[in-house]
Amino acid sequence: MLPRRGVARWALFGPAIAILTRSSLAGAVDPFEIQVYDATVLSPRTAGVELHTNAVVSGRRASVPPELPAHHQSHFTLEAAIGLTDWWEVGAYLQMALLPDGSFEYAGNKLRTKLVVPARPDSAIHWGVNLELSRLPEHYDRDRWGAEIRPIATWSSARGAVYAAINPIIDFGLAGTGRGDPPSFEPAATLCYVVDGLMSLGLEYYADVGPIGRWAPAGEQEHYLFQVVNVLRWKRIEINAGVGEGLTDGSNDFVAKTIFGFR
Repeated sequence: MLPRRGVARWALFGPAIAILTRSSLAGAVDPFEIQVYDATVLSPRTAGVELHTNAVVSGRRASVPPELPAHHQSHFTLEAAIGLTDWWEVGAYLQMALLPDGSFEYAGNKLRTKLVVPARPDSAIHWGVNLELSRLPEHYDRDRWGAEIRPIATWSSARGAVYAAINPIIDFGLAGTGRGDPPSFEPAATLCYVVDGLMSLGLEYYADVGPIGRWAPAGEQEHYLFQVVNVLRWKRIEINAGVGEGLTDGSNDFVAKTIFGFR
């Protein structure tokens, strides 16, 4: 059983996601985007934009240089995407960070492409994959260059009242000390109760268990459980907000997130 740190805090819904840095053994839950992907893409020639805002309310105060400690950092990530076909979209991220001393700095960029199996109306399960290439300052990833493979599987109940998704993410270091190391395993999942046309309430789970085959000790792994709400009232607007607690000593204590999207 994983050691717990504190009790869940339910009262705070601030504008934020967690900002998480790498431990000496494990990699890290994505420090710029805490989101479980679904197996849909934008319609052809349709554009979308999302703003991810992030805060570590209480986090780790130590890090492996040159990376910065996560405590009281905030991130702002602008994501733009466009649909190319009914099974393919591409996107890019522009990332900024607000540090505890009040300074504001550039925090890297990413390119991604998302491919899905076109949905069939009679199928409850949908599939896809997201591929990503990142270049980050060493303050946020000491290897600087990285890549991600994110398989996507989702399921909805017959009447749509229950929705579940899983993203078993594989993260690669392409330069620096991480080059040539085994990729890290960073699973993410969500389970929600859906009020059709209004909102959904549920849980999101994120983890980094370390390099495949060289798993980090349980206490040094990152594991997070978020309580989330998704607003479904407006077709063109996406709102996701949540608060989460770290479940291990290697995690930040308390983090929060919001995502505002428009298509």
